[in-house]
Amino acid sequence: MDLISSIANAFSNGGIWMWAILIVQIVSFAIIAERVFKLYILRKVSQSQLAQTFEASIKKGNLSKTLEKSKRLGFLNPIGAITQAGTQAALDLGGKEEIQARMDEVILHETSKLEERTPFLAMLGNVGTLLGLLGTIVGLIKSFASVSDVDPMTKAGLLTEGISMAMNTTAYGLIMAIPALIMFAVLTNRTQKLSDDMNQASLKVYNWLSFTYESPTGRSKRNTTL
Repeated sequence: MDLISSIANAFSNGGIWMWAILIVQIVSFAIIAERVFKLYILRKVSQSQLAQTFEASIKKGNLSKTLEKSKRLGFLNPIGAITQAGTQAALDLGGKEEIQARMDEVILHETSKLEERTPFLAMLGNVGTLLGLLGTIVGLIKSFASVSDVDPMTKAGLLTEGISMAMNTTAYGLIMAIPALIMFAVLTNRTQKLSDDMNQASLKVYNWLSFTYESPTGRSKRNTTL
């Protein structure tokens, strides 16, 4: 109960700036929860490991089977969608350039999905800090403006009220900003690791497709055996 009372008093003394920081904090928590779910829970399996499941069928020239596997994986795993694009290009009798172009298109799309919303955490952390600083300045201005024409007995109370607003907003702004900035760094690092893993897996698939469907003389094998 003491903690709840302290929080209630802090919001009461901090004024509108405390509520503004709370809104920013709620938004940052929502982004963190969504990004953690997408980057950690849904992406547990290494894409490089999943890519290995396509090696045998590609090297045997069994594109139909490869395409079926890639479609099943593509819903949650980027390597599925990337392999599907490359395999479809091979089925359409495309050469190395077309295979790579179609795979690169999907890689760019999947990379943007990995990176989306995470940069907002850095911005929200800075906004929370600045809102706390703004509350501090407003509180100090209120303090000194209020005591200019009042009797000494009233000055202490007005000064205390203004300084309380200043300190509460500063503290809450930092409390909000620190987790947001920490999670920004953590999620950015996770995004980079997932992106590197996806690119390595994509390169493996591209090499298998290009080596299998391009003979040493430069003629396409175009083997689509079931």
